[in-house]
Amino acid sequence: MLLKTRGIVFRTVKFGETSVITDIFTEEKGLHSFIAGSVRTAKARMPYNLFQPMMVVELVAYFRDEPNALNRLKEVRASEIWTQIPFDIRRGAVALFMAEVCRKCIQETEENRDLMEFLLDNLRWLDSTNHPIANLHLHFLLQLSGFLGFQPQGDSDPDAVLFFDVKEGVFYTEEPLHADYVRPNQSARMLALLHSPLEQCHEVVMTRSDRKALLQKLLQFYQLHVPGFTGIHTPDILEMVME
Repeated sequence: MLLKTRGIVFRTVKFGETSVITDIFTEEKGLHSFIAGSVRTAKARMPYNLFQPMMVVELVAYFRDEPNALNRLKEVRASEIWTQIPFDIRRGAVALFMAEVCRKCIQETEENRDLMEFLLDNLRWLDSTNHPIANLHLHFLLQLSGFLGFQPQGDSDPDAVLFFDVKEGVFYTEEPLHADYVRPNQSARMLALLHSPLEQCHEVVMTRSDRKALLQKLLQFYQLHVPGFTGIHTPDILEMVME
């Protein structure tokens, strides 16, 4: 069948002399792999820059709705034009982080329009906002976990002294008996981010060391709840470029 849909590029690897294999989360069919020929040439009909992580594209593909099928792209064009992500090192680093996390977590090969809109909203905000973006990747992890089925549970109470149990995914008033938990000062920031709208996540006051510590715990949280969630490399890039 001929598939016409919108999609978000998660990962692209070079294949042969001029081709690529790319993982794209599509609006109509979920996550699938596609092969695109002759894209790494000067006169390519489908330019290589369209296959960068978190590019949003309109595609036409010869599609087989079968597990692990490699589908051939017929046409690709940009659906959204980013004005800052490709040129701002911090925004680009956050987009790469989002792409790597998504590729590790999202496996469904069927339509999920709510998840698609969530990803688009985050990318549009990342590209357009004039507010600081230093908290955005943390907010993204917390909200994405809801779509994946293991979002932390807890009410936003600035006066409560709470510990976040990384294993259980729950905030408790008593310190857990194991080492996999977040202390109350970080738990308070985590709850504030969890309950903040995307457009206000920059208002949660955190230092650079706060963000690093919370990111480490959130990645551990993902490792405990997502099979195969290992080998995440982009946090090192974020640490280098974020203030």
